[in-house]
Amino acid sequence: MQKSWRIKKPADNNDLKHLSAALDIDIAIANLLIQRGIKTYSEARSFFRPKLSDLHDPFLMKDMDKAVARIKKAIENDEKVMIYGDYDVDGTTSVALMYSFLCDRLTNIDYYIPDRYMEGYGISRISIDYAAQNNFSLVIVLDCGIKAIDKIAYAKELGIDFIICDHHNPDEIIPDAVAVLDPKQPDCNYPYKELSGCGVGFKLIQAFCINQGIPEELALELLDLVVVSIASDIVPLTGENRVLAYYGLQKLNSNPSTGLKTLIKYAGMVGEFKINDIVFKIGPRLNASGRIEHGKKSVAILLAKDAKELEDLGIEINSYNEIRKTLDREITQEALEIIRKSEFYEGRVTTVIYNRDWHKGVVGIVASRIKDRHHMPTFVFAPSQMSTPQGSVAVIKGSGRSIPGFHLRDALDLMSKRHPDLILQFGGHAMAAGLSLNMHDYPAFALAFDEMVSKRLASVDLEQKILSDGELTEQEMSLEIADLLQNAATWGQEFPEPVFDGIFDVIQVRIVGQRHLKLVLRKPDGDLVIDAIAFFVEKPEHWLGLRQIKAAYKLDINEFRGNRSVQFIVQYFEKIT
Repeated sequence: MQKSWRIKKPADNNDLKHLSAALDIDIAIANLLIQRGIKTYSEARSFFRPKLSDLHDPFLMKDMDKAVARIKKAIENDEKVMIYGDYDVDGTTSVALMYSFLCDRLTNIDYYIPDRYMEGYGISRISIDYAAQNNFSLVIVLDCGIKAIDKIAYAKELGIDFIICDHHNPDEIIPDAVAVLDPKQPDCNYPYKELSGCGVGFKLIQAFCINQGIPEELALELLDLVVVSIASDIVPLTGENRVLAYYGLQKLNSNPSTGLKTLIKYAGMVGEFKINDIVFKIGPRLNASGRIEHGKKSVAILLAKDAKELEDLGIEINSYNEIRKTLDREITQEALEIIRKSEFYEGRVTTVIYNRDWHKGVVGIVASRIKDRHHMPTFVFAPSQMSTPQGSVAVIKGSGRSIPGFHLRDALDLMSKRHPDLILQFGGHAMAAGLSLNMHDYPAFALAFDEMVSKRLASVDLEQKILSDGELTEQEMSLEIADLLQNAATWGQEFPEPVFDGIFDVIQVRIVGQRHLKLVLRKPDGDLVIDAIAFFVEKPEHWLGLRQIKAAYKLDINEFRGNRSVQFIVQYFEKIT
């Protein structure tokens, strides 16, 4: 796979001097901010220190007044209410958020997470039948539902009301629910469109508090759940999400809920938690339940208060995560070997692969690994079941990952229109999507998908780009700047953590932990010697003779026995000599 370096253009010198003086910060930091669209003191203040007053009025969201009124009616009439959410992190945190808030206000309340394999994504007919059989009159659905037109119509026939809290793109027709909260609806005037599903749920709670005169602090106590959803669902860390994430991280670090505290313990997390800690340590554990057993276990631990129950669930969920990691590693290796040996993939611009022996719970993770290796839009399929009005049927389910410049969910939408009998079910985002096929349609899908991508992607898009914020001087490779980068801002989607580049002499290189490289680097003709580590290097033994490299890296701080020093986390490197 060809790779090209893309160095961001340095900021205008006058802008640099102005922002550096206004904020009393180093020129290098001012350059990073300007490259991210932050040019004024007020913009920088919102970036580094967001305020709760920056949150929008929740009643600006279409149907918010209807949703609040329907919940009030349910409380007054002592109705039986179901909280329904998807089985991923955004869905399970959403359910835990809404249930936590309403459980003291409703006598009859329960939650429901669909089975990933029997029911699939979104609102299922099985769940509606369950709600009818158990006399639920109101369902509050979170992180899904915006496309469930037929399902909502069916529920309405059974006398069940729905409030939808979603953040995915709607189709032309909106479900006929009592209230539909989704800022991406074309006629919704809510100022910020990129909330997570849990974020939309939080806005409903915020609106209910305003309407009922409930102190805002009761809603803010739930922000640790919201930041977990924001980080794990990879929504942009801009606007309102930045405010919610900033205060959610404060809550997660100072006083997390008992369930999150248990997950933090089993993840071995120490120190001050950042967005990446959620992405790589908390999120995978919450996802593992739905992948290996059932997503309701994730909600259970997020709601649990009893010490014994928390401990049991923590051990159980951690074991699911260990199983998930083993399956991920084994299936990824097997898939890469199949791709390497098969002529089927020669000359293609996509990777679509299926194996009847693979575990469907990890196909998304494997697709991500393959995409990272080959830099192509990728789908990985495994056998599964799909619920229909006639019962459960055998299908194959695939999870896809995309590359910059190719919107995966839009591509599936177009394919479903061109080949209406090919795709049974699909959904997702620009960079990740899922779908179901009949087994016999798998070859046709692989060919049609590759043909579509080849027509819509220019060759430059298939070239993996190493994006850098530029070089640092030796003086800028300091603890002061590393501290500022680590602690002063919330980095994430659309506000990526800075990556720098440079050419370095390799003073020393050795293998650690079987797959990682530990390096000692120095700029040519420089004096400063820096420790560096490159994680998960392919065939690390091939790099032991390095003498000089070009590297892209993040500034990090290594703490050992009370001593603190700057180190590089190497994102990519290539050999010079």
